[in-house]
Amino acid sequence: MISSDTQRVPRLNRLRDLWAEGGCAYGVIATIPSVQTVQVLARSGLDFMIIDMEHGPIDPLSAHAMIAATGGTPLVPLVRVSGKEPWHAKIPLDIGAMGVCFPMTSERADAEAVVRAVRYPPAGERYWGPFFAPLRWGVTMRDYLDRADEEVLAVGVLESVDALGTAGEVAATPGLDMVCIGPGDLATSMGLRGQSDHPDVQAAIASFETAVRGSQVVLGGVALNAQQGRAMRERGYRALVIGFDWSLLQRGINAAMEGMSN
Repeated sequence: MISSDTQRVPRLNRLRDLWAEGGCAYGVIATIPSVQTVQVLARSGLDFMIIDMEHGPIDPLSAHAMIAATGGTPLVPLVRVSGKEPWHAKIPLDIGAMGVCFPMTSERADAEAVVRAVRYPPAGERYWGPFFAPLRWGVTMRDYLDRADEEVLAVGVLESVDALGTAGEVAATPGLDMVCIGPGDLATSMGLRGQSDHPDVQAAIASFETAVRGSQVVLGGVALNAQQGRAMRERGYRALVIGFDWSLLQRGINAAMEGMSN
């Protein structure tokens, strides 16, 4: 849960300060295992990056290099994992991720598992071994161990029709920091894959939004253009993904090519 209390010491994870001040964070999902791509994105005015270890070819070695490439920039590196068990978070956190996004967070038990996975005992089930995280965070091992629990973000994703009746319980889970709505998987779970704009999918998204807005957690989602982003901010979103690395490349090329052949 994001505290609104003023911090005397700036957060290592600046998203917490941004949200405490009422701001909205903008980010991108990285699927290309490329340090060079991260270097460009990390210096492009974004607030965060979600390194996708769920759907693409990014392995732990690539993820470590990509997280390290964000060092010295304002970008906050998060990692999306492929399962909800605590062990899925171990490597991303120990190589320096400042938060972990877990898929299919459909009920209270799922959200509780998300929180336990990113917190050290007694609050959670994360165990010692952050050999490289302090180096990315720019602190000593002692400082990292003292501050990790209050800096790392526990993020759940509402992306299944199964969560329609339980989203409020998910968002009310103590220790959960952010809940993102995943329209692609949601549409797929409703038998409407590739149809995120379908009225039934949009109605389900609206139901999720209402449930999360009634909680203290940050609401996150995907906004692919400025108009959509402004509308989502008005509906209470405080973290917006503006695209994938590959889609941003495509959009940039399309914009550069527009009118060339006429």
